Amino acid sequence: MLSAIGFYVVCPIFYGLSLLPFRLLYALSDLVYVVLFHLIRYRRKIVLQNLRNAFPEKSTAEINSICKDFYSYLCDLFLETFKTLTISPDAMIRHCKFSEETKAIFNDINKEGKSAILVLGHLGNWEWAGNTFSLVCNQQLYVIYHPLANKHFNDLMYKMRTRFGTKLIAMNDTFRAMVALSKEVNVTAFIADQTPQPEHGYWTDFLNQDTPVFWGTEKIAKKLNYPVVYIHVKRISRGYYEVEAEILVSDPKSTSSGEISTLHTKRLEKDIIADPTTWLWSHRRWKHKRPAAQTENNSIIPKSEHA
Repeated sequence: MLSAIGFYVVCPIFYGLSLLPFRLLYALSDLVYVVLFHLIRYRRKIVLQNLRNAFPEKSTAEINSICKDFYSYLCDLFLETFKTLTISPDAMIRHCKFSEETKAIFNDINKEGKSAILVLGHLGNWEWAGNTFSLVCNQQLYVIYHPLANKHFNDLMYKMRTRFGTKLIAMNDTFRAMVALSKEVNVTAFIADQTPQPEHGYWTDFLNQDTPVFWGTEKIAKKLNYPVVYIHVKRISRGYYEVEAEILVSDPKSTSSGEISTLHTKRLEKDIIADPTTWLWSHRRWKHKRPAAQTENNSIIPKSEHA
C-alpha cells in the first residue's frame, strides 16, 4: 500500500519532468548534480575506486575530473530517461540518431531474413537507443530486462521502453522466449556488462580487473546461430547521441568457447576508454572475486540459459 501511495505521489512529477523543454531539463540537471555530487555524495567512494582501478595510470586530478563529469552526465541521463514518457517520435530520432552505416547493417540483415543478437553496455543513453531502433529499423526489437520489484514503477518503466514498439523479455525467460520467437525475424538486445554470480561467469580482463561476464549472450548466440552485433551509443553533445553498429560475429557456431564473450567485452572496453564519463561507474561491477575452484580457462560452465 505504501509503495503504491509513493508511486502515485511521484508519478505526476515524472510526467512534469518529461514535459520540460530540453533547455530547462538540463538546467534542472545542473542543480541535481550539485545536490547529488556535493551534498549527498551518492556512491562517491564506489565511483572513485572503480575509476582508480580501471585507470591506474591516471593522476588523482584526472580521476577526480572524470568523476565530476560522470556525475554531471548521470544527472542528464536520469532526466533524459523520464523525457521518454512524452517525447515525440521525430524528436526521439533527432536526439538519438542511427548512422547511415548502422541502418544499412540492419537493412542487410533483415533482407537476408536473419535474426540477430545485439550486445551493448551501460554506455550512453541505452534507453533512447532502443526507442530509436524501433522507429527507424524494420525488425522487431526485443530487450532483455530485469523486472523491478515495485510493480508500479516496473509498469512505468515498461511503458517508457515500449512506447515506440519495442517489446521486453524478462531475463529469466530469455532462452525460452527466443526459441519460441525463432520463426520471426527479429533482434534481441542484451545489456552485457551486468554482474553474474561468480561461479557462473566467464572470467576475463576488463578495465584492468578480473571480471565475470554473463555467458548467456554467447551461449544463446551459438545455439541459435544468430549474428552478434555490437552497439555503441555515442554521445555527440549534450542531449544528442549517435548509434553505431558493428558485426562482431557472423557465424557464432564456428567460434571457440569464450570468444564471443571476450570480443564484446573488449569492444565495450575500447569505447569506455574513449569516453569514460558516459559509462555507469556507480554500478558495483567488481563486487565478486574469481572462485578458487575456477581455473583460468573458465572450466566451470553455467547451468542457466539466461543472460
